[in-house]
Amino acid sequence: MTDRITRKWWAVAIVILALAGAMGVVSAVGEAQRTSASTDALPIGSDSAAALELRDRLPEAEGSTAVVLFSKESGTLTPADVTAIEGRMSEVPGAGRAPLQRSEDGTAALAVVPVDATDATATAALVGDIREVVKADLPEGVTAQVTGPAAVQADLAAVFEGANTRLLIATASVVALLLVLTYRSPILWIFPLIVVGVADRLAAVVATHTLAAFSIVWDESTIGILSVLVFGAGTDYALLLISRYRDELRSHADRREAMSVALRRTSEAVLSSAVTVVIGLLTLLLSLFPATRGLGLACAVGVVVAAAFVLLVLPAALVLFDRWIFWPKVPREGEAALADGHSLWRRVGDRVAAHPKRIISVTLVVLAVMAAGIAAIDTGLKPADQFLSKPEAIAASERLAQSFPAGSADPAIVVTTADPEAVTAAVQDVPGIAGARTVKQADGVAEVDAVIAAAPGSDEAADTVRALRAALTSLPQSHVAGTEAVALDQAEASSRDRLVIFPIVLALVLLALGLLLRSVVAPLVLVATVVATFLASVGASWWIFTKVFGFSGLDDSAPLFAFVFLVALGVDYNIFLVTRAREESRLHGSRQGMLRGLAATGGVITSAGILLAAVFAVLGVLPLVVLAQIGVIICVGVLLDTLVVRTLLVPAIAVVLGDRFWWPRRTHPTPSGPSSPSSPSSPSSLSTTEDAGSAADADVFAKVATNS
Repeated sequence: MTDRITRKWWAVAIVILALAGAMGVVSAVGEAQRTSASTDALPIGSDSAAALELRDRLPEAEGSTAVVLFSKESGTLTPADVTAIEGRMSEVPGAGRAPLQRSEDGTAALAVVPVDATDATATAALVGDIREVVKADLPEGVTAQVTGPAAVQADLAAVFEGANTRLLIATASVVALLLVLTYRSPILWIFPLIVVGVADRLAAVVATHTLAAFSIVWDESTIGILSVLVFGAGTDYALLLISRYRDELRSHADRREAMSVALRRTSEAVLSSAVTVVIGLLTLLLSLFPATRGLGLACAVGVVVAAAFVLLVLPAALVLFDRWIFWPKVPREGEAALADGHSLWRRVGDRVAAHPKRIISVTLVVLAVMAAGIAAIDTGLKPADQFLSKPEAIAASERLAQSFPAGSADPAIVVTTADPEAVTAAVQDVPGIAGARTVKQADGVAEVDAVIAAAPGSDEAADTVRALRAALTSLPQSHVAGTEAVALDQAEASSRDRLVIFPIVLALVLLALGLLLRSVVAPLVLVATVVATFLASVGASWWIFTKVFGFSGLDDSAPLFAFVFLVALGVDYNIFLVTRAREESRLHGSRQGMLRGLAATGGVITSAGILLAAVFAVLGVLPLVVLAQIGVIICVGVLLDTLVVRTLLVPAIAVVLGDRFWWPRRTHPTPSGPSSPSSPSSPSSLSTTEDAGSAADADVFAKVATNS
C-alpha cells in the first residue's frame, strides 16, 4: 500500500481525488442542521429535564421570558418617569400580560415579557427588538436593561455568532505560523496546512451528518472544538510523518523509496495514536449530557478523518515534488540521521542517562507541587461568572438584585400535574422562597414561578432548590427547573460523569497500549505519567485562573473534557517516543534504544506539543469562561507532557528499568561493529533490519541483514 501511494500517478490521483472530492462533498452536502431543544444542555433523567418535558404540553411552552429593568442613576423614579416607562412597555408585544412592578426603594421597576421563540436565533432576534424598543426616548437619568433567561440565551448566542469562523481563522493562523517556525521553510508548511484544512472541513460535514443519523445532540461549540482537535491532531501526525521523511531522505536517493519507508514506519505510531484518541473520545458517549455525547462522537469522527488524510493524501502530495520543498534546509543523501547525530535531544538523553534516579525524583516533586493546587479548587461557576466580558443580561441581573429579591429575574419553575393552588401553597412555605404564583395552566399541567431570595449561584440558592424539591415529593409529577435547578442538576451529573468516565478512559487506554506494545510495564508507566500530568496541569491552572484571570471557580464540565483530551493526546507523544525507542532497541538494546528514540523524536514531538498547546489556547478567543478554562488546562498539560514528562521522566524511568520496561516482551539487540552489516553506519542494512521488526530474536535480524 505504501509503495502505491508513493508512485507518481497513484500520488497524483490520490491528491486530486481526495482534495477535490472532499471540497465537493463540503460544498454540495454542507453541515447537517438541527433545531435545538430545551433539554439539550440538561442531564438525561434529571428533575429539571423532566420539568421541561412536562412543560412542553403547555401552550407557548417552547418560549422563555425576558425581564426589562428600568432604574434611576440617582434618586427615585418619579410619576412622570413611571408614565414614560409604561409608554415604552406598551409598545413591547406581550408586555401587558404582567403589570409593571416597582421596587420598595423606588429606584427601579421591572416588567416580565414572554419571548415566544423556538430556537436561540429567534430568541436573540426578539430580545434585540425588545432592547431597541425599551431604550428609546427614556426620561433623563433612567436606563433600561433586559435580563432574564431569554436575554441570557440571546447574549450566549451572540458569543457564538460567527465564532466558528473566527476560531477556524485563528486556529489556521496559529498552525501556519508554527509550521513556518518549525520547518524554517517558506514552502513546506503549505502542504500539511492545506491537507489538514481540507480534512477539517470534511470532518465537520461527516461528523454532523453522523450525529444526525444517530439522533445525537450537538450545539454551537461542537464544530469549534472539533476544528481545534482536527487541526491539532492532524498537524501533529503530519509533523511526525514529515520528520521521518526528512530523515529517510538522508539515507535514500529516491524520494519515493524514502517516503515509502517513512510512511511504513510512521503509520503504526499514527494509527495507534488515532485509535487511542478515538477510544478516549468515545467514552464521552457515557455522559449524562446530550451535547457532551455529541462532542465525543463528532471529535472521534474528526480524528479518523485527520489521520486518513495525513496517511493517504499528505504522502502523495509530498512525493509529487522533489527535495527542494524543504528549502533552504534540504536533506541530502549521506547526512547523519537524527538518532546518530549529536543534537540537543541526544545531549538531553545523555544527561538523563547519567542521573536517571535524580531526574525521576526532581520531576515527580515538581509535578506534585504543581498538583497541590487541586486541594484549593472550587467547582461551579455562577451565572455572572460564565462570560469573560460581562454582557447586558448579567449586568442587569446584578442591578436588579439591589432593588428586588435576587431571583426575580430568573425564578425557579415548578411544572406539575397536581392542583396548582396546593403546589403554590407548598412552594410558599419553603424557606428561602420570596414568593410564588401560577403563570400558566392548560391540559392538566400548570407552571408555577417561585422567586428565590438568595443570590444566583450561591450555596443558599442551591439549598433552596433542594428544599423545594423535597417539599414537592408528595405531590404527583411535580418537577423543578429554572437556572438554579439546572445548575444543581448539572453539577451532580458532572460529578457522576467524572466517577464513571475517568476510570473507563484509563482502562481502555491501558488496554490499547498493552496491545500496541505487547507489554505490561510500559503501558502502566505511560498511563501513570499522563495521570500525573493531568493532576499537575489542573493544579497549576487553578492558580492561573484565580491569580491571573480572577475566575471565581472551575466550571463543572472542565475537568472531564480536560481529562479525556489530555489522556488521549498526552499518550500520543508517548506512543511516538516509545514506538521509535522499541524500533531502535531491536538493534541497540533498551537503554540505548530509548536514548536514540528521544534523539530522533525529540524535536518533532516538542514542535507538535507546542503547536497543540497553542491550538487549544486559541479557545480563548471565545468569551466563555468554560472554553477558556478547558483551553488553559490542556495547554499547560500538553506543554508539561512535551517538555518535562516525555523528555525527562519517561526516558529516565526506561533507563532505570532497562529491559524490564518492555516486560514481558524481550528485546534482543544485534551486536554491530564498523564492518557489521547491521551497523548504524550502514543505512541500507539498518533499514532492512528494522523492516524485520516482527522477528523475535537477534539471529533472525542478523540473517535478514546479511541476506540483504
